[in-house]
Amino acid sequence: MTQSPSVRPNEVDAVIVGAGFSGLYMLHRLRELGYSTRVFDAADGVGGTWYWNRYPGARCDSESHYYCYSFSEEVRKEWKWSCRYPAQPEILDYLNFVADRLDLKKDIDFGTRVTSGRYDETAQGWVIETDRGETVRARFLITGVGNTSTPNTPKLPGLETFAGKVYHTAVWPHEKVDFTGQRVAVIGTGSSGIQSIPLIAEEASQLTVFQRTANYSVPARNFDLTDEMRREQLDNFEELRRLTLASPIAMAFPVPDTSALAVSAEVRKAKLDELWEVGGFRFMFTSYNDIVVDLQANATVANYIEGKIRETVKDPAAADVLCEFNHPVGTKRPPLDTNYYETFNRDNVSIVSVRTNPIKEVTADGITTANGDHHRFDAIVFATGFDTITGTLLKLNLHGRGGQSLADKWKDGPRAYLGLCSAGFPNLFMLTGPGGPSTLTNFPVCIEQNVDWVTNAIEHMRETGATEIEAAAEAETEWVQMVVDEADKTLLTSVDSWYMNSNIPGKPRVFTAYISGMPAFAETCEDVSRNGYKGFTLRTRQPVEAA
Repeated sequence: MTQSPSVRPNEVDAVIVGAGFSGLYMLHRLRELGYSTRVFDAADGVGGTWYWNRYPGARCDSESHYYCYSFSEEVRKEWKWSCRYPAQPEILDYLNFVADRLDLKKDIDFGTRVTSGRYDETAQGWVIETDRGETVRARFLITGVGNTSTPNTPKLPGLETFAGKVYHTAVWPHEKVDFTGQRVAVIGTGSSGIQSIPLIAEEASQLTVFQRTANYSVPARNFDLTDEMRREQLDNFEELRRLTLASPIAMAFPVPDTSALAVSAEVRKAKLDELWEVGGFRFMFTSYNDIVVDLQANATVANYIEGKIRETVKDPAAADVLCEFNHPVGTKRPPLDTNYYETFNRDNVSIVSVRTNPIKEVTADGITTANGDHHRFDAIVFATGFDTITGTLLKLNLHGRGGQSLADKWKDGPRAYLGLCSAGFPNLFMLTGPGGPSTLTNFPVCIEQNVDWVTNAIEHMRETGATEIEAAAEAETEWVQMVVDEADKTLLTSVDSWYMNSNIPGKPRVFTAYISGMPAFAETCEDVSRNGYKGFTLRTRQPVEAA
């Protein structure tokens, strides 16, 4: 059972914000090394994004045998995944299993939101306030809040007048929502929309999908795992781990070395046909090596997917809307699906292009579009994603050296060295922060690398007597520019997306992810630490010692 704040220490070595994949492993590492630690999470249990995202069809799109922790042999041997792509309840069960197995919950304050953090320059530590009225002091503040944890709900005129139920996929009710016999609107066709639409369609009397951006979705091809498959994964763990760590996207499958333009159309189609049947991210990431850097190569894959959509969807008008692409394939977050396009063959499903026929207003009984059509609904589902990358970090209301707020520093875009630390904010570590590779990789692999690096940095400080670590402004500037320069070599910066920090009106348009891959990032981080934490300033209570 969670202790009440009154019996917990209010001075600790580290405060961790978030109890998902990042926060749980960070807590485990620090605790095993003897650091006093407290964890705060607004949820009533562990899980992070997997606690909140309970919408119909919520499922991981990384394969289960590498979308998990690798650090514990006991956990690997004791836990059995049921299928290739586990659903939300199973992933939440897994994280609870890990938290219980490692006895982590006793150090977590659930139902507690961090409302502010202020760096005390005299004490060289953080003063953290919570919504339960508690003040905690910590040498280190470590955020594990995730990149997709603050929901984005569009401000539609008249939404407050709607008499029916309104849902958002990112904050779905814990109890089952029954859409049987209801007229339902789903707004948004990103990953959560693509996963939920087929299941909502099975219950609703009428489902209308409002699409702003057509997506290139690929079939997931999920399947149950057999005991033989699980044994094979355990027996081959070391080799699978080696492949995972060598992969730019941290997934245990081979990296292609052939251009899409270097083979004949017949050979290319045969390859894509084969991978279409295999499904999942393997279609995009094991086919050809120039899909996201060469527009002509990209078009070969984009045209292939469009052909599959038109082959599947029987109504040409619906297919036209589903193929209203405005970006090269792979330049927005690529979704996977189960029977998504097939769903538009149902008599009770229709689709509206918000690009050509925008939503004018929401009324008490439905939605009116610009062309004057009025659609009556009993429920509206927003599948409109998140204020990604910076949204939750900025909600923590952090103030660093000289009282500078993180929001002010990042007003022109997020700035962080290695995606982990921001100049002017000593002793703050941001797991999977902006400018790191997390959003372009398999998250648990990136999380483990981040946590291990942060733990080693804290251990280095203990061994050397340093009490403060801070990213140097020059190193941070060079890192931010390098991230942008590398991204500009690809097609990803040619479109608006949450990769570009531009999915929310008013946010500065800047690329926010390290694109050169997980192995290169890990080696760079190791080089930084091997060279006395190059790019950081380490201080003690005595005069400054520059790294």
